[in-house]
Amino acid sequence: MAVLQMQKIHICALKSNRKQILEELQRKGIVQVETDGQEDEIFQKMDTGNTRSAYEKRAQSAEAALKVLERFAPEKAGLLSSLEGKKVISAEEYYSQVKVQDRIVKTVNRILSLEKDLAEARAAQIRAEVTLESLVPWMSLDVPMNYKGSRTTAALIGTLPNQWTLDQVQKVIAQAQPELDAYTVEVLGADKDQTCIFAVCAKADVERLEDALRINGFARPSTLVAQTPASYAEEMEKARADHKKEEEVILEQLKALADQRAQIRFVADYYTMRAEKYGVLGGLLQSKHVFFVNGYIPAKHAEKCKTQLEEKYSCQVQIEEVPEDEAAPVLLKNNGFTAPVEGVVESYGLPGKGEVDPTGVMAFFYYFLFGLMLGDAGYGLIMVIGCAWALKKFPGMGDGMKKMLQMFFYCGISTAFWGVMFNSYFGDIIPIVADTFFGKTVTIPALWFVPLDDPMKLLLFSFLFGIIHLFAGLAIKGYMLLRDKQYMDFFCSVVLWYALLIGLILILLPTDIFASMAGTTIYFPAWLKAVSKWMAIGGAVGIVLMSARDNKNFALRIALGAYDLYGASSWLSDVLSYSRLLALGLATGVIASVINTMDAMLAGALGGGILAAIVFAIIFVVGHTLNLAINLLGAYVHTNRLQFVEFFGKFYEGGGKAFAPFSASKTKYIKFKEEN
Repeated sequence: MAVLQMQKIHICALKSNRKQILEELQRKGIVQVETDGQEDEIFQKMDTGNTRSAYEKRAQSAEAALKVLERFAPEKAGLLSSLEGKKVISAEEYYSQVKVQDRIVKTVNRILSLEKDLAEARAAQIRAEVTLESLVPWMSLDVPMNYKGSRTTAALIGTLPNQWTLDQVQKVIAQAQPELDAYTVEVLGADKDQTCIFAVCAKADVERLEDALRINGFARPSTLVAQTPASYAEEMEKARADHKKEEEVILEQLKALADQRAQIRFVADYYTMRAEKYGVLGGLLQSKHVFFVNGYIPAKHAEKCKTQLEEKYSCQVQIEEVPEDEAAPVLLKNNGFTAPVEGVVESYGLPGKGEVDPTGVMAFFYYFLFGLMLGDAGYGLIMVIGCAWALKKFPGMGDGMKKMLQMFFYCGISTAFWGVMFNSYFGDIIPIVADTFFGKTVTIPALWFVPLDDPMKLLLFSFLFGIIHLFAGLAIKGYMLLRDKQYMDFFCSVVLWYALLIGLILILLPTDIFASMAGTTIYFPAWLKAVSKWMAIGGAVGIVLMSARDNKNFALRIALGAYDLYGASSWLSDVLSYSRLLALGLATGVIASVINTMDAMLAGALGGGILAAIVFAIIFVVGHTLNLAINLLGAYVHTNRLQFVEFFGKFYEGGGKAFAPFSASKTKYIKFKEEN
């Protein structure tokens, strides 16, 4: 477990090499560039906002084009294709792709234009369909929709709300205009929402006829064309067919462009990198001929990076130590066993200045406690095989996914170990199968004990493991204090607490309370009882007197010390939190046993045989898959909680700032094959 040592790097180079140097630093991804330099009369910062926005817009356009292709020409991908990770390319491949970027940008624009044309074609189809639907009630009309009448007559074409009969229409006209009789009305079509009518009268009577109809909600149709409804419907039908054909042509063109998906992905990442580069460039100090890069670099890469840059370009590179009063960015470095749980540490907070990386110690307890919570050899074996297969099958997967699978691989080993210790193989599936299908009794002894038969024993050991876990956290705090030569703090904050807690534990063990829980009585000799008592008293008195030793007010010092001593109650609650090891462990075993029992009962009801075996297998797979999924999530959540709250609470504050190198790692589709 380690936090990589950081050094400061300062690069002064000719502006003629600026592009090459920045791109090389970006590909290497080992320098965190700082852009907080102060401008003066000679050294200024460039305004790169517009250029950066332009590159971001191009990257967004490429992403939009990829989404269009995914909608209309989806890529055939396997269920686990997301594990494949980014495509690895060399610097030579990168520059060869850059040469054809303009052509790919044209393809991107073509795809987006086709999407727009496709949307318009589909919208036109919808408009034609709506128009056709609106024409259905008018199909019996044999004059144009905008027909107004002849030289001596006037025509009224429109709708009345709701459903009307011809008699009803004539009746309301007669009631409104009783003297009006030189007219004719025809009902063309009607439904529950509207009635379409056609009326003709003398031109002199048209206003009175229309007034009579308007009183009852008469309205002109929205479609007033110089064609009969039947003729206009034919035109709309042809238009819909034409737009449908246009849609099919566009879809074929999009499918034909799908083979350029890889190049479009490169362009999306390329412009993302360019935008980031110009974001960094805008924060660099530069004069007419030179520019500066200041930042942090891991010490193990510093000299090699310095040598490579000075050999390739006209520049000067200076490496120096980070000042004591300056908090360097944090980059963790752990071995293959502990690195998988770095994400757990990072999610809580990276080590602050002066803190140790807790990953190494935490990894052991993480795997240990996770396996204890899940505690089934069958489930553990599935985790081990599944994670190992995925890691071997997809070696190029992203670092985050790889670490997560590695973490669950080790958790699976621990789960299998505890399953063997507790005699849990998919619950009690082995004796169930032997009895149900073979009529035999098979017993596999547990290497330790069966938690379902002795839950109190598991509870006591859960508390024991919790105490060890908490004491390890306190030990790390002691190590940091000794490392920093804070010997008095070590004595007051670590030794006194160890004395108090160990003394209280030794006092508890021979009591009747513990005997009732453990089912056995522990006897201590008189001298050990005395030592336990005086350890607890000495630790308590020391904490009261020494916790606030810097306070010169004796009364306040004692009060603060007593308050600190009250914190011993938090140790009790922390230890009790480890009862979740019992709860989660029993939950996994109980649910598995219930599934097996129900499965056996159903197989027995079917009378055995092939059908019973098939049904048994189906229920077994479904039931245990659900049980594994539920309890896998529970073990993950509660193991994290024990680290974050109980373990880290004893020594760890975090708050470190993550090392954020200027790199191409923010790309979605490609990564560089380059030795850093």
